[in-house]
Amino acid sequence: MKKRIAILGSTGSIGTQTLDVISNFHHFFEAEVLTAHNNAELLIIQARKYNPNIVVIANEKKYLQVKNALSDLPIKVFAGNKSIADVVESDEIDIVFAALVGFSGLIPVINALQYGKKIALANKETLVVAGALIKKIGEEKPVSIIPVDSEHSAIFQCLAGEYKNEIDKLILTASGGPFRTKTHEQMKNVTVKEALTHPNWNMGTKITIDSATMMNKGFEVIEAHWLFNVPATKIEVLVHPQSIIHSMVQFADGSVKAQMGIPNMRLPIQYALSYPDRLKNNLPVIDFNKLQQFTFEMPDTQKFPCLALAYSALENGGNMPCIMNAANEIAVQLFLKEKINFHGISNIIEETMQKSTFIKNPSLNDLIKSDTEAREVAKKIK
Repeated sequence: MKKRIAILGSTGSIGTQTLDVISNFHHFFEAEVLTAHNNAELLIIQARKYNPNIVVIANEKKYLQVKNALSDLPIKVFAGNKSIADVVESDEIDIVFAALVGFSGLIPVINALQYGKKIALANKETLVVAGALIKKIGEEKPVSIIPVDSEHSAIFQCLAGEYKNEIDKLILTASGGPFRTKTHEQMKNVTVKEALTHPNWNMGTKITIDSATMMNKGFEVIEAHWLFNVPATKIEVLVHPQSIIHSMVQFADGSVKAQMGIPNMRLPIQYALSYPDRLKNNLPVIDFNKLQQFTFEMPDTQKFPCLALAYSALENGGNMPCIMNAANEIAVQLFLKEKINFHGISNIIEETMQKSTFIKNPSLNDLIKSDTEAREVAKKIK
């Protein structure tokens, strides 16, 4: 039978690529639920093409626009963030594909886990903000989380058949982003356009800026800690500008496994949906005859302080990663609106982490309050 997929965030970069994968494997998958935050126009187009059972538009002001546009189809239309969180309870859903951006993905993922749904996780902020809480739910319920990030998908694949063997370290590779070769002083005046020009990957706006600051890699360190139960001291970041090796695992005997592939998110998306099977596709493959070299370098945390801040947040634990994430979301918005310079992003995050209320063992309500408080703190930083 076809696997029925709920795509939370279907109009974003990952969501649209997920629908491409579903189109290419329509005998195996079908879109059961599509949700969008604000892009009603694209949601309508997607709904008419994929004919899901349910669509949800988070922006309630656009409910009638979506409802009226789909009135000739047997599609149920809902609105509001609560509807996105509620819809994952449906018995008609086999996989919840979490592609929402930022903190907004947390509640729907938690709800899906509590209802025993298999999660394809592309929303790294869920584990960054509430890793301990997610882990606790996982211990109480037989749930499955398949990572979609290319780095975590790579580690997940490297660990297949190895779960009884001791991990010496996880090696998360990073492209280095658009400013890898720039000096700290040169980066001070980079433009939004420059920051949004990634050398290897075609991603959404938020994650592209996070890649430029290397905060995205910091998030991935935290995510890897919770996904694979490995301490931060055993998680290393290595800059690999070619983006062919997506990550590696070094085992206790010194052996290293690496997962390689072209830099295309459709590969980890497809694997998350088809796991444990691999489906043949028409994507281009690596031509090793044309690869001149693989290069590696250590990340410069003086030039990219967001990476160091993420390690610090993980070490402090509690609600500190939640505070860091909230501050980052605000800082990225300010940078995109050209209200701060590039260095202002890390400055706002660091100051917010210092000024916000720390809670060692936060509940879900504590995390929601921490997110709100940190955003207000970040907005007041000059």
